[in-house]
Amino acid sequence: MAAPLLTLDAIALTFGAAPLLTSADLIVRDGERIGLVGRNGSGKSSFLKIAAGLVEADGGRRFIHPGSTVRYLPQEPDLTGFDSVIDYVRAGLAPGDDAYRADYLLEHLGVPGDADPASLSGGEARRAALARTLAPDPDILLLDEPTNHLDLPAIEWLESELKARKGAMVLISHDRRFLENLTRQTVWIDRGETRRLDKGFAHFEAWRDQVFEEEQAERHKLARQIAREEDWMRYGVTARRKRNVRRVGELADLKSQLKNWRGPQGAAVLTVSEADRSGKQVIEARSISKSFGERVIVSGLTLKVARGDRIALAGPNGAGKTTLIKLLTGELEPDEGSVRLGAQLEIASLDQRRAALRPDWTVTEAIAPGGGERITVGGSVKHVAAYMKDFLFAPEQARTPVHALSGGERARLMLARALALPSNLLVLDEPTNDLDLETLDLLEELISDYAGTVLLVSHDRDFIDRTATATIAWEGDGDWQVYAGGYTDMVAQRGAGVSARMIGPAGAAQKSDAAPKAAKPRQRSAKLSFKDKHALETLPGEIEAIASRVGEIEAALADPELFSKQADRFAALTQELGALQSDKDAKEERWLELEMKREALEAGEP
Repeated sequence: MAAPLLTLDAIALTFGAAPLLTSADLIVRDGERIGLVGRNGSGKSSFLKIAAGLVEADGGRRFIHPGSTVRYLPQEPDLTGFDSVIDYVRAGLAPGDDAYRADYLLEHLGVPGDADPASLSGGEARRAALARTLAPDPDILLLDEPTNHLDLPAIEWLESELKARKGAMVLISHDRRFLENLTRQTVWIDRGETRRLDKGFAHFEAWRDQVFEEEQAERHKLARQIAREEDWMRYGVTARRKRNVRRVGELADLKSQLKNWRGPQGAAVLTVSEADRSGKQVIEARSISKSFGERVIVSGLTLKVARGDRIALAGPNGAGKTTLIKLLTGELEPDEGSVRLGAQLEIASLDQRRAALRPDWTVTEAIAPGGGERITVGGSVKHVAAYMKDFLFAPEQARTPVHALSGGERARLMLARALALPSNLLVLDEPTNDLDLETLDLLEELISDYAGTVLLVSHDRDFIDRTATATIAWEGDGDWQVYAGGYTDMVAQRGAGVSARMIGPAGAAQKSDAAPKAAKPRQRSAKLSFKDKHALETLPGEIEAIASRVGEIEAALADPELFSKQADRFAALTQELGALQSDKDAKEERWLELEMKREALEAGEP
């Protein structure tokens, strides 16, 4: 067996008073492809930083084989100090490395090499960091969530690129299909320690469940042994005093083991509040079209969505998936055609940008916006603290502000808000972002068991396969086609996966013939002005405030005696309602234009 290139032995790390890692090991040999898995908060990213030499462990040993090269992909790259993106990427090359690799990778990741790093969006900066990490072709790649901010074509291209590598790799990802296709070994961080499986991620979950079953059996065995010893202490025949003292000590040790036994971290408990059944026909779109200037989002789409359908939208960044969702749910009017919504629809939405979460809210305020200590979920009244626990929030986090939460915690909080609303139509825009694999499993089960209708947008191929009954795929230039089944079924029918976007001479989005060469070299990209960025951040709050006031006015106008008793107030409220509706429509249209511009920039358009 080849000598290890990288060894971590008995690594310990503590944050505050809580130990994060207690005895974590990692051995990486040449050519190994290791999936590093574990629950959110288990210490995966910290462990990978220790492997990269960026964080010093509190205990244990790190060894790198002399001459081995290591490259690490951070989740939040720093591009300051560089005049252009290509300078940033080339700075990661070692003497003798192929400089053309930097240009090649940036082209395929859709980031302009001559762009000012300060002008990049978060997604573009992340892709530039990925190019810098891959360009040197190191002996060991350490990749922390490499598919973040990548669309389906880019994920599939990256997958093929990593498959072609011969070097070693340690990979953290919440994309199950990505892990299954790339890993040959699995290292599991659980309760501060590591376990290794010399098989890829496809075998991990069955192995993990077996480990938990064996642990539970051992715990029951320990409890029975304690019961037998206690019975002996009460009723057994007294032997020599020394022997009795020894058995008393052994019993104390057994009780200590049982008391300190750490079971696996609990799983989130997802329950959806279902409203009354909707009509049989939920959405009927007839020849709808929508454009923004010369950019065609959808052209002539006709679609019928029936109760119980679970429809996934698949396409590259910038194709207009979110806009199409807004058209189908009536949030946005089409330029041509019509959308008719069915009877008794109650819609609950999960926004991919978590825009519905105000940073200054506490966890309790986000879950129960109306205040109070109780919330009705799935027909049952629950204490807010109990509902928080269902989503893995500790009681002491009740007053934690949203801005202090991790990405995974914000994702769970958005789920908690969306699922608490009575609904028969769930709209899920990138619901898998920042969720760990166990929570994803529960979300998949919830969607499968949901009696209503689901519209979802996702770049997670496995998630689409497990949940969708039909997939609407972007075919280019506003053309969307419906395919039966999930993503794999769509690929079988199309003969190819989702195509990437390229920019034609007139600036219109076109379909690329080959996904790996989707991104053409571009000129320096435009960026949002400060005014645009400020509007993009503040408009959702302004729109929410208007909607709240509209709700108050509509409630007041619903009083049948208002007109007869207070005619002047009725007239004033009616006039105010009209003005607010106009203002709300204008702000929503402005926000949508800015969101489309931001999405286009992140997708790599000039």
